[in-house]
Amino acid sequence: MGTQTAERFQSFADFYPYYLQEHSNSTCRRLHYAGSLLVLAILAYALVTQQWLWLLAMPFAGYGFAWVGHFVFEKNKPATFKYPLYSLMGDWVMLKDAFTGRIRF
Repeated sequence: MGTQTAERFQSFADFYPYYLQEHSNSTCRRLHYAGSLLVLAILAYALVTQQWLWLLAMPFAGYGFAWVGHFVFEKNKPATFKYPLYSLMGDWVMLKDAFTGRIRF
């Protein structure tokens, strides 16, 4: 499945099973969760303190944790490189699915 082209996914619903397969390692998923939660914390801090420069840290926090998970634990390339929008959506749906018990935390 790793050699799919962008045309293969007609919708996010088609993409998400592939996304989950690319995140089968539990440590990789947990690093994604940590990065996503840190992004939310940075956003909340910037909004409360009105220190907008903190918003620049959001991509580094989110992608930094995720990419360590992929390169070190999952041993694959992040889906962000081929499917940036669907991948970003997948991060948030995967976090929601972990909190609701749909997938293993």
